Amino acid sequence: MTTREVEHHIDVDAPAAQVYRMIAEVENWPLLFPPSVHVDYVERGESAELIRIWATANGEAKSWTSRRELDPAARRITFRQQRSTPPVAAMGGTWIIEETGPGSARVRLLHDYRAVDDDPAGLQWIDEAVDRNSRSELAALKSTVEDAANRAELILSFTDSVEVDAAAADLYDFVNEAQHWSDRLPHVAAVDLREDTPGLQVLRMDTLTKDGGQHTTESVRVCFPHRRIAYKQTLLPALMSLHTGQWDFTDNGAGGTTASSQHTVVVNTDNLARVLGADATVDDARQFLREALGRNSRATLGHAAEYARARR
Repeated sequence: MTTREVEHHIDVDAPAAQVYRMIAEVENWPLLFPPSVHVDYVERGESAELIRIWATANGEAKSWTSRRELDPAARRITFRQQRSTPPVAAMGGTWIIEETGPGSARVRLLHDYRAVDDDPAGLQWIDEAVDRNSRSELAALKSTVEDAANRAELILSFTDSVEVDAAAADLYDFVNEAQHWSDRLPHVAAVDLREDTPGLQVLRMDTLTKDGGQHTTESVRVCFPHRRIAYKQTLLPALMSLHTGQWDFTDNGAGGTTASSQHTVVVNTDNLARVLGADATVDDARQFLREALGRNSRATLGHAAEYARARR
């Protein structure tokens, strides 16, 4: 069996303890690391945990579970995949955060891995995925921690909710069955939904804008029947550098459902002038995104409610 061992590292102008904390808090990974779509705790103890990760690798959506051991004093986090996805046969590694000064640190990311059946093509695929994701994650980590003060202004999070006198399962089905959205939603011009692994979807669609324009987005969606769909856009409109969200469907105890759409976005300041005009500000972008995303979400929830009521 061929086991590959590789290391990537980056220097960060931020305290080592702060860097460690950001890596340890996996619920924030979709906002921090570009490949990460969604992360859930399966088991969680004081210094050990089992997590499930949904992420992209070489453009493909993948899912696996990892066991992590956390050592805050040494600022080390070791991980080992419990269930890998082919072509990966086994994968593990360590995050090591070394203090290099009062406000600086070096982050080292170590990996060891094997391919299924020692297949050379599989090993090359893993080599490329590990290298691409490691470089992307380390660069994003550096950017986020070094620009924490400015980044806060660029992040917008909000939720729209409706009470619907219908079953959560029917509302969920409407959002889950996005392959029908071009027929069911007036703001969706075209849609392509792929689900090679049950519950893990890649959704590409053309959305109509308020002014009659059109833009294409692509998202990876993680589905938890019949209660939640979490997603992350991998192909974004020009005004956003990040967009994650989730649809939630909760029995309200009164024979109906609370249906919610939550968004978290990061404004792409490089495109402010091109999209909104030469004098546009970050506040203008926040207001524009709140209105545009909220309008589409509320429209989708409204059509989902009609669909669900008709199925009672």
